[in-house]
Amino acid sequence: MIESAASAQQDAGSATRPATGAGTSQAVSRIIRRHEYRRMPWSNGAGWTSEILRVPAADDWQWRLSIAEVDVAAPFSSLPGIDRELVLLTGNGMRLSFEDGQTCELQPPHDGLRFAGERKLVGEPIDGPSSDFNLMWKRDAIDAELWRRPLTGTVVLFVEPGETWVVHLLAGQGRFADDTGLGGIVAGDTAILASNGEMRGRYALDATGEALVARLRDKREPQSGSSDSG
Repeated sequence: MIESAASAQQDAGSATRPATGAGTSQAVSRIIRRHEYRRMPWSNGAGWTSEILRVPAADDWQWRLSIAEVDVAAPFSSLPGIDRELVLLTGNGMRLSFEDGQTCELQPPHDGLRFAGERKLVGEPIDGPSSDFNLMWKRDAIDAELWRRPLTGTVVLFVEPGETWVVHLLAGQGRFADDTGLGGIVAGDTAILASNGEMRGRYALDATGEALVARLRDKREPQSGSSDSG
């Protein structure tokens, strides 16, 4: 749940950091700096990606964050059992041509599309190289939502048990409250926000700019609290 600071004044949720989160207890609250992302080839060898995080840190992950570089038209890797959402980050756009005949163009600044990983498609940058943010998750294990949000002033994110939240800063800068132990965040960084064990986690972020905000929920955990974003 996302709230403005004013509406969250009375909440006393804990923000202690070692935590459980979506998919595995290995999800830990931290800020992953842009220079820490791991650059690697696509599984089909047709392009490059900078991996932000996979949970767990194994080939058999539950969910994964990455940034793909698309310089020329190339087929996307087939990912059975995976749902994914792409958001354009840089460039003049990207054309996604699916084998079933559907074509979708992601336009600047940050158009996005959600689709099943089994669908065969070719991604083609429009008028020069482009890059895109990739959120991928196992549909049988994880529920995922992704929003693009402007940031002005302080927002408070509440992370319920069984959830992990992600804040990828598109533009601007900010700082998490001192009690989170997270510190500052700048454009290109990604914050991972986990619950405090069986307790709700509370994260106040004072920022200006724009961000992609994702919530991942382990389907094996009972859902509690509100899931509204506003």
